[in-house]
Amino acid sequence: MGVRRIWCVPLFALLLGVAGARQLLAQPQPAIFVRAPVTDSVAYVGPSVRVVGVLADKDVRELLHAGFPARLHFRTELWQARRGFDRLLRTVEWDVVVRFDAFEGNYEMVRVVRDTIVPFAAAAPGTRYRTINEVTTQIELPFRVGIVAVPATRQYYHVVLELEMLSVSDLDELRRWVSGDLSSAVRGQRNPGTALSRGARTLLSRLLGGERRTLEGNSAVFDAR
Repeated sequence: MGVRRIWCVPLFALLLGVAGARQLLAQPQPAIFVRAPVTDSVAYVGPSVRVVGVLADKDVRELLHAGFPARLHFRTELWQARRGFDRLLRTVEWDVVVRFDAFEGNYEMVRVVRDTIVPFAAAAPGTRYRTINEVTTQIELPFRVGIVAVPATRQYYHVVLELEMLSVSDLDELRRWVSGDLSSAVRGQRNPGTALSRGARTLLSRLLGGERRTLEGNSAVFDAR
């Protein structure tokens, strides 16, 4: 019976199914790669963090184009490797926010680390991107995190990425600090990250199946000198 049902499917439907399967296989699976520095000065250099495939999901892109900015919240932790329970030593968090401007037909993207705007590669704050592929290229570049190891300690880095879509009510505030207010944020006159991290306010709508999408990755265990 199973064989007869397969052969009754129209040829074009089979071709569409094959094409869809190939497209799914071609999409990179979301993943985080964490690499601890391998130099004599390991205690003075933070880890390299690279994320891939995080914006490849069709639902995420459709929500972006519908006007919902994507927020990628990263948390890098330094853990001491011990017998029994490991011990948390240090933590650094940062955000990447991506917004599609339907009127201009391009994308805005900003990265905030410790209340400071950190440009992507050689791009200046406020740079616009024409395609989602350009955005993806920037996001997937390795990023050196400013969380250094502890000398004479066996340890490792753990990175958690949470992807959420911002609610419509956040758009106005987001536009302010990705455009005209960026300069004051860089000068330290205001905190552009508070709108993203303030737990007392319900700023984020759970649009991705009612939950956050989370990725995690570890570096190898190493000894700092």
